[in-house]
Amino acid sequence: MTIRIATFNAENLFRRPTVFGLDDDERRKQILDDFNELVGLLDKEIYQEADKERIAELIVKHDAHDSGAGSRRPFFVNQPRGGAKLYTVSPTGGPVVKIVAKGRPKWSGWAELVRGDISWDAVENTGRVIAEVNADILLTVEVEDRLTLDRFNTQVLGGALGHDPYPFNLLVDGNDSRGIDVGILSRFPVTSVRSHIFDPGENGNPVFSRDCPEFEVEVDGAPLWVLGNHFKSKGFGRASENDKRRKAQAKRVREIYEAALARSSRVVVAGDLNDSLASPPIELLLDAGLREAMTHESYGTNPPGTHGTGKRDEQKLDYLMFSPELWDLVTNVGVERRGIWAPRTFQSFATVTSKLDQASDHAALFADLDL
Repeated sequence: MTIRIATFNAENLFRRPTVFGLDDDERRKQILDDFNELVGLLDKEIYQEADKERIAELIVKHDAHDSGAGSRRPFFVNQPRGGAKLYTVSPTGGPVVKIVAKGRPKWSGWAELVRGDISWDAVENTGRVIAEVNADILLTVEVEDRLTLDRFNTQVLGGALGHDPYPFNLLVDGNDSRGIDVGILSRFPVTSVRSHIFDPGENGNPVFSRDCPEFEVEVDGAPLWVLGNHFKSKGFGRASENDKRRKAQAKRVREIYEAALARSSRVVVAGDLNDSLASPPIELLLDAGLREAMTHESYGTNPPGTHGTGKRDEQKLDYLMFSPELWDLVTNVGVERRGIWAPRTFQSFATVTSKLDQASDHAALFADLDL
């Protein structure tokens, strides 16, 4: 029996934080850095005066307090009606925003990125990538939530595109508040899932901004474990901290992989790992005996990357890594790039006419295995 396993960073299915769509890289980075700083400050048990001043500054800087700003504001602080408040807004004079809560336990609410609808053309092109790959097991990265994955499966794949929907889909909400979780679509039964909420790292900072779900898939009467991941990106925050975080994530995933290997010899580590093949985080995983799909002889001298044009080694962000037993069964590896808009490099789907309607700026990576 031949099965196809794939991974695809879909960059959300129906709705996506509007900040991700900004063309100005520096502006996008600044907003996300400010948002992450705000979330960290809001999580403190006790707010010192300096904390209150900075929280108020970040809220005002991005109009997070102004409901009339609509989609112009990149994020807002949700304060449920009737609950204890984080801040008040001055109608006249004085500070625009005054922090009245003394710490995280003293108010109800949360900070949230403003989301916008993805164009229907882009939604359909995301479906086309998935339909063309036609994987038996597909790890989906950057998906809003479980219900969204199910609706996309039935209404876009099985509805608008007329493709057979997957009989099994699963997603466990992780730690990331941006709605970019990891899920799975499968033609084989997904019999269990283990969701790892990772232990705090140094200074109480969690190693993972998202969890690492382990999906147990029953294939031909035997378990196959898929470990889904989305490592910290390089684009936001300090580069040294991001590198450190990805290395810590890889170390923890290696531990999870080795534990899974003790249960079954058929284990896959997959997802968007946000680093190149020669990077220290990836080497940590390869040193555990995992083999990466695009190093298979069947892939040959095709472009080395999966992001954007894929022409450079540093564009190799998406991974399918196999345990030794599975690696010996790999017969073919490919990359579906036609959902990306890169007219000077390769031909996209006819329905992809610009970045606005591209499926994602990631390609889908797949491998065929003869079980």
